[in-house]
Order: sequence, then C-alpha cells, then structure tokens
Amino acid sequence: MTENDPQPQIAGVDENDSAHDNAAATADAIAADADEAASDEVVEPEETQQQNDSGAPFMIDTAESLQSNDDAAEDKNEAATDNTNATKAEEGEQQKQKVIKKVVPPLPLDWTKMAECNEEDIAPADAIRYPWDVMEFPLPPDQSETHLTIVGTAGQKITRMGSNLDEYVSDNLTHLVLRSHLIRTMEGVSKLKHLELLELYDNMIDEINDLCPGELVDKKGEEEDDGLPAKNLRVLDISYNVIRDMNPISQCLNLQELYIAQNKIKSIRGIGQLTQLRKVDLGANRIRVMEEEELSGLINLEELWLGKNKIEHIGGISKLTKLRRLDVQSNRLTSIENLEGQVDTLEELYLAHNGIDVEGAKCPTGLALPFKQLNTIDMSRNRLTDTSPFAHLTSLNELWISGNDIKTFDDVEYIRSLVELDGVYLEYNPVASDFEYRKKLVEIVPNLTQIDATMVGGIGQHGYLTGGGSGDNLLERMRQMQDQVIQKAAAETEASGSKEEE
Repeated sequence: MTENDPQPQIAGVDENDSAHDNAAATADAIAADADEAASDEVVEPEETQQQNDSGAPFMIDTAESLQSNDDAAEDKNEAATDNTNATKAEEGEQQKQKVIKKVVPPLPLDWTKMAECNEEDIAPADAIRYPWDVMEFPLPPDQSETHLTIVGTAGQKITRMGSNLDEYVSDNLTHLVLRSHLIRTMEGVSKLKHLELLELYDNMIDEINDLCPGELVDKKGEEEDDGLPAKNLRVLDISYNVIRDMNPISQCLNLQELYIAQNKIKSIRGIGQLTQLRKVDLGANRIRVMEEEELSGLINLEELWLGKNKIEHIGGISKLTKLRRLDVQSNRLTSIENLEGQVDTLEELYLAHNGIDVEGAKCPTGLALPFKQLNTIDMSRNRLTDTSPFAHLTSLNELWISGNDIKTFDDVEYIRSLVELDGVYLEYNPVASDFEYRKKLVEIVPNLTQIDATMVGGIGQHGYLTGGGSGDNLLERMRQMQDQVIQKAAAETEASGSKEEE
C-alpha cells in the first residue's frame, strides 16, 4: 500500500471516528514518552491496542472501546504527571536541604575594625590614674596633714604615684599608705623628706627605687642631706609585690621594721648594715639560705619571719641575742639547730609544716638547750612520734603539735612535768581518736585550760559545756556562771526600775 492509496475503512466507523482514533493514538504516544521520562513502567490495558498475526496494529471498532481508550490515556497522563511531580518534589526537597546546610549568614565587616576604646574599656592596670584622680587634694596642700592613706577599691585603683606627688601633699608628710593599688613604679618619694612610714602593700612594683636620689654620703663620708627619705624612714612595707632585689634597702640606715613578704626574692641582701632593725618579714619568697653575713649585723633584731621559703637549715643567727620570735615554718627543715644565741631571749618558735622528727628536734644546739623564756612552740605537721623533746621546757604555755604521728598516751606522758602548760593542740594525731582523749590529757596535765580549739570544762565552740577536768571543778564553774547570770539579771531589773521612777 502506497501513500496515495486510499486508507481502508473499517466497517462501522466513519471519518469522524477515524479522526478520533488518530487523536487517541497520539495520546498513547505521549503517554508512552511520559512513562519513559518518569522511569515507572505502566502496563497498557489490552483493550486499547492489539496486534494481528503479521504484527500490524488495528483498532477495536466499538464506541465503548474508543471511550475506554480515552479514559486510559487520561489515566496514563495523570499517572505520568503525578510520578514526575513526585520525583521533582523529592529532588527539590533534597536540594532545599543542601541549600539550608550551605547557607551561612555573611560575617559583618565591623568586627574586623578596631573601635575607639572608652576609659572603662581599658584594662585597670593600663589606665593612667594618679592619687589626685581618686581622692580630692586641697590646693595648696594643708601643711598640718602628716598622714595620707588611700586604699584601693574597685574602679578607684592608682596606677601611678606621680613624680610630682610632693606638690599635692604636705611638706610635713610622715606617713604615706597606698595599699592595694596597681602601682608598678616607685616615684615621687625622694621629695618627701620627712617620710617615716611608707606602705605600698599589694601593688605591682618590681623594683625598689627613688628612696635616695643621689649618693647617701659625700666623698668625705659625711651625710649630704638630713632630709633624705631613706635616712628618715622607719617603717617600709612593700609586701605582695614582684620585687626580686632588696639591695636598695641598704640606703635606709634607720629602718626599724621591714616587711617584704610575698615577693620573688631569692637571697637576703642589703640589710647587713641596718643595725636599727627590730622586725623583718621575708616570708613567702624563694630564699634558700639564711645568710650569716647579712643577718649577723642585725644586733637589735627581735622578730625574724621566714615562713614559706625553701630553707633547709637554721643558721646565721648566732649573734641575734635579742631575738624573741623566730618563724621558719613551711620550709624544708629536718632538724632544729644553731639556737645558742637565743637561749635567754627566745619566746616563740614557729616551725610547723616541716620534716622534723624527734631526733631532729633534740639536736644539742636546738630544743635540747635550756631555754628560759620560751612559752610557745608550734611544730604542727611534722614527723614527731612523741613529746620527749619538750619535757624540760618548763616555761611552755602553749604547745602546738597537731598533725604528727603521736599514737599513745605513753608518748604524751613526757609533758606531765610542764606545770605552766595551759594549752595543747594534739588533734589530727592517732592518739586524738581515743574515746577518753580529753579526759586523759587533763589527767596528764591538770592545769590545762584548753585542748585543741575547745576550753576545758568551759564553753566550747558551739556554746556547750565541754568535758575534762574533775567533777568538782566543773560544778564550781557552773555555779560561777549561774551567779553571773543572776547578777546580770538583777542589774538589768534595777536599771529598768530606776527609769520607771523617773
């Protein structure tokens, strides 16, 4: 059959029906393409298309079949559209999720720009603040004022003393206290010629200077200026700073009290010629040796505080014959020695937190000496196993030996001879766990008035009567307390009656 040959007409179908059939065939083709695009196989109904033996398609010649073809085509189109939309929706959702993960708001450019800092934004130590910025100073200065004290508070901390400090204070200033500030440099002091006390406690000072602007003496050995603050200074407190060198203190020849604790000093220097010193506090530094060359010249020294250093041996104090208080606690001592020069004067000895055992305490030049004035010993947190090192120290009033390794009351018996002893601290020893600990201690030392932190037979920490002592003593104390309460109540009653009569 050629293209010019007339198309065969199927019986019972007119030209209009043929056009309708062509439209249905076109719809089938579109549906097939949609099926491929959606990748979902749709089975075509058998009624819409059949093949003959030769493989040539032919159409069912019934109106019902035609209508069925139309419905099937529409169903195919709808199914293809639904599948396509579902696929696109799923892909769109996945793309949306990817977009959400990738979307990051851009960083603002302002954060890279350095804004101008206000005064309150500056670190306190970097601010510039003078004494007259935190306190009102009358100008001209009141010449009758001899004391100036400024204690730092939040937001009111001085960072600079000011080289012209003398312009704001009295010429007669004798006491200057700038405590707990953020001062880094000592300045303005050299012009305060009558200064006797200088306290710069708790600052950030790393160097001692400006105490003496020039040479202390001239070439002939005579003093150049009677008004130098270094010469007039009696008390210097520069504790809690970051000072490493104490040599400049040698200029203060009349210094009587020196406080330079909690700094970074490694060796004792600059005080060997300060014969007027009465008290020296060098605690909480990094000192390892008690320098005899420096300490032996302190012939009037009465108190030496060296706690919290790294000292291994007591020494250099043989010539300190006026020493009354010695503190070498929290160091690295294993023995007590070289105390011959203090036999007649030593009153208080603080050696807690070391590694001293009984043998180390009994050294011939240590506690074995016959001290005449020694009334207080603190050897808490050491390695003592008994109280024998104290048996001959009859002048003792207080004995602190808590936190050692004293296990039995036989180890405590050695202090029975201490008739002046009225307070003993034995807590945190194995013996303190005994049920009758307090009672047995009083039996050994009848004159005890205090055991650990509690009074004997009196009022304890929480207001309760404590045990210890004989029953008669306890009853007597209770009667005394009762009498005191009655007398107090009578006095109050009498006072209130007098007011009513008036």
